[in-house]
Amino acid sequence: MTATTFDPRPTDSQPTRSPATSARQLAGTGVLLRFALRRDRAMIPIWVAVNALMVLSMPNTLEGLYATPAERADLFTQMSTNSSLRAMVGPVFGDSIGALTAWRVGVYAGALAAVTSLLVVVRHTRDEEESGRQELLASGMVGRRASLTAALLAAAVANALLALLVVAGLAARGTTGAVALGTGIAGVGMVFATMAAIVAQLTESARLARGLTAAVLGAAFVLRAAGDSATYDGSSVLTWLSPLGWLENLRPYADERWWVLLLFAAAVAGQAAVAYALAGRRDVGLSFLPTRPGPAYGRLGSAAALAWRLQRGSVLGWSIGFLLAGLVYGGMTEGAADLVGDNDNARQIIERMGGQAGLTDAFLSAMVGMLGLVAALYVVASVLRLHGEETSGRAEPVLANAVGRLRWAAGHLVIAFGGAALIMLLAGVGFAVGYGKEAGPILGACLVQVAGVWVVGGLAVLLHGVVPRAAMAAWGVAGAVLLIGWVGPALDVPRAVLDLSPFGHLPKLPGGEMEWGPVLVLLLVAVALTGAGLAGLRRRDMTA
Repeated sequence: MTATTFDPRPTDSQPTRSPATSARQLAGTGVLLRFALRRDRAMIPIWVAVNALMVLSMPNTLEGLYATPAERADLFTQMSTNSSLRAMVGPVFGDSIGALTAWRVGVYAGALAAVTSLLVVVRHTRDEEESGRQELLASGMVGRRASLTAALLAAAVANALLALLVVAGLAARGTTGAVALGTGIAGVGMVFATMAAIVAQLTESARLARGLTAAVLGAAFVLRAAGDSATYDGSSVLTWLSPLGWLENLRPYADERWWVLLLFAAAVAGQAAVAYALAGRRDVGLSFLPTRPGPAYGRLGSAAALAWRLQRGSVLGWSIGFLLAGLVYGGMTEGAADLVGDNDNARQIIERMGGQAGLTDAFLSAMVGMLGLVAALYVVASVLRLHGEETSGRAEPVLANAVGRLRWAAGHLVIAFGGAALIMLLAGVGFAVGYGKEAGPILGACLVQVAGVWVVGGLAVLLHGVVPRAAMAAWGVAGAVLLIGWVGPALDVPRAVLDLSPFGHLPKLPGGEMEWGPVLVLLLVAVALTGAGLAGLRRRDMTA
């Protein structure tokens, strides 16, 4: 059935678009926006809260670390000469608590806002078309560009809420700097929201749209890191090629450069215009870069082979990213020890994260733990590929053949859980090469994190198998785990809070004692969650 949509192209009797025609293009936007916000009533608040808490917790942490102007001035000097740490967190432009807060979390807050935005936009554009819901909506009084507008407005709501929380929380440190930082973070989010809107028009797969936009975000981070390692003041051309570099050069709390906001505005307006133009020139469900009808060569002889074909690009991308991250973090280990120096408070935070008395081992353990937290995002994305295949209808023809549900699911889960182990192993290889010391302890430390990652993956399987409508809540679980593991040690939260995360029960390696008990318990929990999820999948109706 062909969907009924409003055709934006002029006719002979109407050579130009009238205001009434433009209004019809957006008919139903308000209803779709309310529907989008209702669907994201869990995801958006959780991701925004994680990001806001990460930013707002930093001033008190920095005051504890660098209590005197002399200590902050010394940090400023050291960062100017340490290219490895500049690549990780960017240059510092001032020694006030506000400026240090923008330096320490600005890049990561912007990146997290970008991830939230691209997930929201793709979910309410390409995901809707892939599942067939958009065609049903378009058959009613819904304008051709209403869906795109609602998706961008939902992303704008999320970013505006994040900006308001940042401004309100940091206003005591200086209203001007708080407005600059909050606006800059939201600006990064909207740049990637509009970029995701373009990619959603070009591709026929929501998974590919998310992957390509995330790849652009990764490239933006690499460009910024390369530029910041080369210069101490953010003046590199590579830095200016990245929206994350624009956020740095906005310089909150350090003689703000308000004109940098024009770059965000121009990018958002230009990309939105391209997305709207593309949306008016294609049919619902189609794309400008159609998916190939089948494999270019060979045969897919099993459900596992099909799952691998579908997920191999994601596995490759995450593998490369973790290998490079290990190389970077391993290479900066000695520099991090020099930066901490005699600062007892900084040493205590790293040791709380790493659990060791030796600063170098504690730093390595903390970085390994951080990559374990990020790997939880991979396993959630990979497990939820099952949900995407089911809701899009692609699982139905596979299951109509001699393929049972468990065998179909197993193909994807082997890639999800096995891929998590692979990327952590590659991270360990990167750490070993970058640090240049004995590889065994670091590889073991990375593989221990897999137990915590698998627990998060098992919970995602449980949600998909038992309550598929709440499957996307697995992203909220991953975000909460990330928040506890990242911000908790810096705030010295009670142990009971840290224990809510599976990663809080893992031994702190390298350097510490290997405790097999907690690791085995977590593996059993992961197996139990996965088994319960598969049992639920086997008994329930598909797409229920």
